Amino acid sequence: MDLGTYGLWRGAAVVDADFARTAERLGYGTVWIGGSPAGDLALAEELLAATERIVVATGIVNMWATKAEEVAPSYHRLAERFPDRFLLGVGIGHPEATQEYRSPMETMVDYLDALDRAGVPKEGRVLAALGPKALALAAERTRGTHPYLVPPQHTAAAREAVGPGVLVAPEQKVVLETDPERARAVGRPVVDQPYLHLTNYLSNLRRFGWSDADFADGGSDELIDVLSVHGDVATVAAGLTAHVDAGADHVCAQVLTAPGVDIVPVLTAIAEELHLA
Repeated sequence: MDLGTYGLWRGAAVVDADFARTAERLGYGTVWIGGSPAGDLALAEELLAATERIVVATGIVNMWATKAEEVAPSYHRLAERFPDRFLLGVGIGHPEATQEYRSPMETMVDYLDALDRAGVPKEGRVLAALGPKALALAAERTRGTHPYLVPPQHTAAAREAVGPGVLVAPEQKVVLETDPERARAVGRPVVDQPYLHLTNYLSNLRRFGWSDADFADGGSDELIDVLSVHGDVATVAAGLTAHVDAGADHVCAQVLTAPGVDIVPVLTAIAEELHLA
């Protein structure tokens, strides 16, 4: 399975076959289905069927919403129909969104045990991991980690934690806009809601020097500029390659645009800057 160095992250509610075909044509290696896609993996199957080469990954199937016993048959269906083109991303989510949230480490271990029993191979799955314990689990029990809402410093720490030969595939938001205020008007709402109100993400950002002052009032300019890189196409591309330089094997760009802006020319410009085609 070749994820490529750069992929695209797109929410399950808005990603579709046309988007996947465009991503493949432009040379992106993977389309990540963001949010909590359903365990039947019907959307992933639709994207795979509409394309020829691109990998499709889930980012992520939520362990609380979908039992391992439910997603495993779906995984096998896709793996058989589309060999080496589907990657199952799973994760624990966050306590604010799940009433039953408890013992996250125990839950992740139990879930991976269930996937083992169902024959989902280690190399066919990744774990959303932020902290040291989760990263160690990802390295031991899966192909690697898919961290969300992280600066390049986290990517460097993740690489050090998991060691060589383990996939590190962070998400990075980008806005192709040179005016800082207009760019932040696009990026800030996406970062703020819900992520600056979720314990897991705030705890992780604190590890890298960010404080409550940075999380207040929608996020400080400095924080927003790191988590949602903006500028001309060279600056945006540099925001993605910063993760590669920090040790990532693959970076999935969540490309944000203002309402009414066609995303395809933006995806095209970034692909050309990264020399994907």
